[in-house]
Amino acid sequence: MSASPDVRLNAWVHGHVQGVGFRWWTRARALELGLTGYASNRPDGRVHVVAQGTREDCQRLLDLLQSGGTPGTVDNVVADWAEVGDPITGFSER
Repeated sequence: MSASPDVRLNAWVHGHVQGVGFRWWTRARALELGLTGYASNRPDGRVHVVAQGTREDCQRLLDLLQSGGTPGTVDNVVADWAEVGDPITGFSER
């Protein structure tokens, strides 16, 4: 049985998600899942989350982002999936 290939999740989180600890919370959840990537504030008020790891673990993070249990208020999450890009070490807040 082979492990599933890693993927890259790009998620744009809309709502009141800046200045409320959202990036820190996302980083903690991603590290618990063993993902690499980053969470970055965007000038338009969104947070862009990039996570790399197994499809299953990235989906778990996406489910958490959409769960309503995050800091602030998430109105909508727009996500897409891609092949893994350049290697990323750790998970950072940008």
